[in-house]
Amino acid sequence: MKNKQTTLLFIALLHIFSFQLLAQKNSSTKSIDALKNETAQSIQSGYDTYKKIALSIWDYAELGYKEDKSSTLLQNTLKDNGFTVEAGVAGISTAFVATYGSGSPVIGILAEYDALPGISQDNSPTKTTIANKNNGHACGHHLFGTGSVVTGIAIKKLLEAGKIKGTIKVFGCPAEEGGSGKVYMVREGLLDGVDIVLHWHAWDSNLTINTSALANKSAKFRFYGISSHASVSPEKGRSALDAVEAINMMVNMMREHRSLICLQTQH
Repeated sequence: MKNKQTTLLFIALLHIFSFQLLAQKNSSTKSIDALKNETAQSIQSGYDTYKKIALSIWDYAELGYKEDKSSTLLQNTLKDNGFTVEAGVAGISTAFVATYGSGSPVIGILAEYDALPGISQDNSPTKTTIANKNNGHACGHHLFGTGSVVTGIAIKKLLEAGKIKGTIKVFGCPAEEGGSGKVYMVREGLLDGVDIVLHWHAWDSNLTINTSALANKSAKFRFYGISSHASVSPEKGRSALDAVEAINMMVNMMREHRSLICLQTQH
């Protein structure tokens, strides 16, 4: 569990460091380092509790929009630590927004906690499924949700002590794995007025990556053909399958042989 412990601590300190820079730009490096050290000790002292939360979410392994136990556990943890929690936001029962503090800056931290179907796995380093269990946290969202909540609590303690100023919000985001939960939360205006949103992901090492990623927008296409006699009048027919095959080939050619910048410009 040491790697998980180090990851949670690193992510929390990274978020807190970012919060401090935004909240008090003129603070000295020495002051920031002191807050980081203090926060590291605070997080470390609660490690056993946070580990239990992460492992509970691992065991729940709930799919997108069905993360009832996982969402409730994170919400209750935030409530117990002084946050005001608004549950069931954007018409989604497992989405929530937890808030502490007032004034600027308003910093948001994203928390995810959904599992994946068909990836049952125990805690061994080799592929070992769990009997009668289909879902699993192959993408580490049990750490993701816990780490973000830990960060929010750590920042809340600094706000409570008057060592930094501003507002911290933890956004409970369901259905990241193909469900687009954040889209509905943004559409509902839940992120309006937030100065910056911080995001992280479990990985096999601690690092920051200053790169962008492609967005994903899904759509449904329906193809309709026209029936005709295959031997007497094939020219009068229209094959829906031919259209599917043709568009698949052409889209792949665009993706493989045209630059992303070119495609964005044309769009």
